[in-house]
Amino acid sequence: MDYYAIGQRIRRIRKAKGISQEILAEKTGISTTHMSHIETANTKLSLPVFVAIAETLEVPTDLLLYEEPQNNIGIVSKQITDILDSCTSKQAKIIADIVKAAKESFDAYM
Repeated sequence: MDYYAIGQRIRRIRKAKGISQEILAEKTGISTTHMSHIETANTKLSLPVFVAIAETLEVPTDLLLYEEPQNNIGIVSKQITDILDSCTSKQAKIIADIVKAAKESFDAYM
């Protein structure tokens, strides 16, 4: 387990979301010092803290564990579902047609 890489991914995602270390620590239920140590790999994080960080950052745990998510289909499916949930019926039908055409094109040329 590469705790340094995990800590760096936590830091990168935290900063990208505009969340301070203090706020993430508070929402996760740990001290700011502990959060700092997690991000710099000066301490190993427990499974409950790891899950709490992922939930607070609203990211799948795979995104923190691996540079490339291990289950891309599941993540992408959720992203597509989230997009479709905000669409009208007509918009959803158009998006489905676009996805179908793209898939057929990939199949024909790959």
